Amino acid sequence: MLPAIFVSHGSPMLAIEDAEARDFLKTLPSLLPEKPKAILMVSAHWERLRPTVNAPPAHETIHDFGGFPEALYKLSYPAPPSADLAKRAVELLTAGGLPADIDQRRGLDHGAWAPLMLAWPDADIPVIQLSVQTRLGPEHHYRLGQLLAPLRSEGVLIIGSGNFTHDLASFFSSGGRIDAPEQDWVHVFAEWMSSALKDRRIGDLLNYRQLAPEAAHNHPTEEHLLPLYVALGAGADRVNRLHTSTTYGILRMDAFAFG
Repeated sequence: MLPAIFVSHGSPMLAIEDAEARDFLKTLPSLLPEKPKAILMVSAHWERLRPTVNAPPAHETIHDFGGFPEALYKLSYPAPPSADLAKRAVELLTAGGLPADIDQRRGLDHGAWAPLMLAWPDADIPVIQLSVQTRLGPEHHYRLGQLLAPLRSEGVLIIGSGNFTHDLASFFSSGGRIDAPEQDWVHVFAEWMSSALKDRRIGDLLNYRQLAPEAAHNHPTEEHLLPLYVALGAGADRVNRLHTSTTYGILRMDAFAFG
């Protein structure tokens, strides 16, 4: 059975700029017991009022950022969609009391295609995205993961794509250097979260906003951490940290496998 995965996708520059996290993402397929039949991607960059999955006729590569080098805007990730997987995800969520929608137009944002391009550059695995509902917080997203967990035994890889820490307001403190030293307030939060995940302290994790040091500093808004809770909900019986590194001194790029 496939695990559920959380990855930190960092800056869009990760797609073209050397970094430890980029090297890690290239190895992700080798860490799995089998090649996924399909991938359900939960991206921090798609927010809807209620759970929504996409199933367009073909995926547009969405360049949802500005001010970056022209090379980024030329990247394309034409992974096939999967109407069948979209319907299956909606069935599981609706049956569990969380009615969901299908969006037949939206493509893949960079929270999805950037890490997938590194891990599966051939774009030969069907992909769908699931939106986040930021206002509903960790417990709701943990429940999403619990309801979607049966997909793991059906050959579907559930990936939450966000960032372990994400205070972009502090970006300029790094001087724009990808190798800037990690800030203390980033370290204490990330290590608290890592410890809680290792020990599977689910209650503490769901209440991280009140319990974790520097929580609001690292996540002024929660959308980049919520994909982790979907992956956790899909496989909370076992937690394994796959990677840890820092970019720009403020973005912890940790990745975890669940289940």
